[in-house]
Amino acid sequence: MTIRIAVAAAIAVSIAGGGAPGEAHRPAPASPVAAPTAPPAGDSAVTYHRDVAPILQRSCQECHRPGEVAPMSLLSYAQARESASRIQEALLSGTMPPWFADPGVNRFSNDRRLSDAEARTLLSWVDAGAPEGNPADAPPPRQFAEGWTIGQPDLILEMPKAFEVPAKGTLEYQFIVIPLGFTEDKWVQAFEIRPGNRSVVHHVTAVLRAPGSTWLTDVPVGEARPKRGESTLATSLSMSSGAIGAYTPGQPAVHYPTGRAMRIPAGSDLVLELHYTANGKLTADRTRVGFVFAKEPPAEQVRRFVIVNTTFVIPPGDPSFRVEAVATLRADVKLTALHPHMHLRGKASEFRVVTPEGETRTLLRVSRYDPAWQLRYHLADELVLKKGTRLEVSSVFDNSASNPINPDPAVPVRWGDQNWDEMALGAFEVVVPRGAAPRVLIDRHNR
Repeated sequence: MTIRIAVAAAIAVSIAGGGAPGEAHRPAPASPVAAPTAPPAGDSAVTYHRDVAPILQRSCQECHRPGEVAPMSLLSYAQARESASRIQEALLSGTMPPWFADPGVNRFSNDRRLSDAEARTLLSWVDAGAPEGNPADAPPPRQFAEGWTIGQPDLILEMPKAFEVPAKGTLEYQFIVIPLGFTEDKWVQAFEIRPGNRSVVHHVTAVLRAPGSTWLTDVPVGEARPKRGESTLATSLSMSSGAIGAYTPGQPAVHYPTGRAMRIPAGSDLVLELHYTANGKLTADRTRVGFVFAKEPPAEQVRRFVIVNTTFVIPPGDPSFRVEAVATLRADVKLTALHPHMHLRGKASEFRVVTPEGETRTLLRVSRYDPAWQLRYHLADELVLKKGTRLEVSSVFDNSASNPINPDPAVPVRWGDQNWDEMALGAFEVVVPRGAAPRVLIDRHNR
């Protein structure tokens, strides 16, 4: 055990070093979990019910339960004991819990890292043979709503028809229009996308079709339409002002505090953009979405926008190609969350702001980006940004043979939807006083 702890400590030290985006990449562990100091060998004082269960409830069970993204459940002692070696391996390799923001750059309210004491407790428990202890010491079981993480939705909508996913081949992104039928504005307090078949759903994005829009009006309701041609541009424009939420592995559902909500104008329709990947057998999916509505109009309105650069060309073999995207705010906003997005060659990302007075501040640095985990980072200290603030997003890509998940290091890479293409995208979530901000919040300078 002492040797394994020492290895984990060396890993954590290398991660904690931070540095400019792109200084390290995939072979090292992606998650900056602090390494525990060595516990007493075979510490039998640590038991599941008293010591381990509270940690699993707080940091693991959201994903590690039936019907969620994790491969095994950790709701009971029997399940945790059976997975003890996997828990140990994940801690020592730094892969769990998934968290990629460099420490020391900013504070985030959804930071998933375990403390030294928590990691030491789990490792001690595994080393001692995973003792159960006294069930009377256990905390009350954590309660989860059946089938939903946002509680029972006020409205549930399902794809009218199942989409058939072939056993092999590449599928274009699919659009499916679902009418909402709202005759008055609705304020969304929580929103969740639930794939019908997680094994083939890579991700889903939900956007709004504005009242009176002609986008996709030639497509029958509930029918799938491949994303191509003019529809691609329409999506990017819609997402800049009308994205509600998304499903990606590891990203929690949208749930805003009281007094904040996202507006859906009356007459809007919901458009799902679905990315399916074949898994070797013929199957189908019927994704659902759930809404929880605010009981009254909120004081603050949640808005989202993205900064992108679509003109880049990543040279073959380049291990550290940097792409910049820039925009300027048109109004005062309060920044609440950040979300970097790249594909298989994504290596690192950094978000910065430059104030109208010329002061530069780094908001987020991810030195070891992992495309398997599309995480949103919620600021612990929300930041007021003034009109005229410059927003900067740096995306770094590894198109070399040293990138173990690079599809082909011998080809140049451009913007595109598929995983072997790339995206250089930074998403911002902000709040503004209800009704007080312009429809478009940013001027983009680099596409």
